[in-house]
Amino acid sequence: MNTAIKINQVSKRYRIGGLHPGYMTFREMLGGLVTAPFRKLKSGNGSQTLWALSDINLEIGQGELVGIIGHNGAGKSTLLKILSRVTKPTTGEVELFGRIGSLLEVGTGFHPDLTGRENIFLSGAILGMRRKEIERKFDEIVAFSELEKFIETSVKWYSSGMYVRLAFSVAAHLEPEILMMDEVLAVGDAAFQHKCLDKMNAIRQQGRTILFVSHDMAAITRLCRRVVLLENGVVSFDGEPREVVKRYLSSSLKTGAIREWTTQHDAPGDQVVRLRRVRVSTNDGVTTAVVDIRQPFGIEITYDVLAEGHALVPVIEFYNEEGTELFSTHDTSSNWRRQPRPAGIYTSSVQIPGNLLAEGSLVGHVSIMSHFPTTVLHAQERNAVAFQVVDSPAGDSARGDYIGPMPGVIRPLLQWTTETNETEQLR
Repeated sequence: MNTAIKINQVSKRYRIGGLHPGYMTFREMLGGLVTAPFRKLKSGNGSQTLWALSDINLEIGQGELVGIIGHNGAGKSTLLKILSRVTKPTTGEVELFGRIGSLLEVGTGFHPDLTGRENIFLSGAILGMRRKEIERKFDEIVAFSELEKFIETSVKWYSSGMYVRLAFSVAAHLEPEILMMDEVLAVGDAAFQHKCLDKMNAIRQQGRTILFVSHDMAAITRLCRRVVLLENGVVSFDGEPREVVKRYLSSSLKTGAIREWTTQHDAPGDQVVRLRRVRVSTNDGVTTAVVDIRQPFGIEITYDVLAEGHALVPVIEFYNEEGTELFSTHDTSSNWRRQPRPAGIYTSSVQIPGNLLAEGSLVGHVSIMSHFPTTVLHAQERNAVAFQVVDSPAGDSARGDYIGPMPGVIRPLLQWTTETNETEQLR
């Protein structure tokens, strides 16, 4: 595979805390030259140094669609700005093999006083395209953006959604060999996001390289074959999407697919019951942080019953990354319903069927309660486990051939039937 991007020991330093100097007059510049040697002797001006990136080494091949993830402030946008030549690295070097198209945060790349039409030609000229090439693509760009009525309007009057529509359309249709995108799909509506995802797949199939920065783990795992995790300005992991997302969720939610307490003193609970372990598992009993949307999986709770005479009920509440509660479930089986449990170690499991949950990052809150004769909360652990539900790109889930974002918190695969009556005519 030929190389498209080569990043060699790239670091970026920013100075924070000091006052940013404005534009100076000629007299101020001359005065500054005289006083410069004395200013160097001063210290304690309040400014500090921040390394947004530190010794980044990456090599990306032609035709790869690479996702870049990380927490806010991890250095994702800084890396893309360096690759897009918006800013220079403090140390290191970058080699780019091909024409670059960038779609960074809203407001980057277009001149606000120019019309949509003029900005299309300006962007093409910056990419090194001839006017005839841009004219050949112009109608296709405008049609994709759905901004025909506003193409002669200055873009400073565009909404953020209109701006992103035109910016994405320009970046995708002017045929750069390398396309870089930073959270652009978060602004557009669902229908436009679908178009963008379709276009990204088409670009990838044409053998062009895409760098995709996003906090949408579902889109990252569905689109990318390789993901890079940045933490505090360094590459902490680079590899297969599911494994990288697993590490990201563990660091983000401070938990993972398994949670264990080694001593009763540290374990959540009281004198009646204490938690020992909570984990997400496949039907084969393997702990997993990434669940195939089509496959059933289980949540397993192990706990110590310390005092007899209590009818205990394990409870799990499922929440998505927006904090919305999907549903809760508790043990209603007849085996232990209203039955006091002897002291000992117990493991309770609940099976979640395939094709029920929508894709995304989920967390499970776990508790042990007693509902008979009265409701008492004995043990509770919020964010006990976290896992990622990943949809299937094969078209055999409820998604079918649709690749765009799907709303909702559940995604059941329901049975459809279609009949035709060839003898009946429309009236």
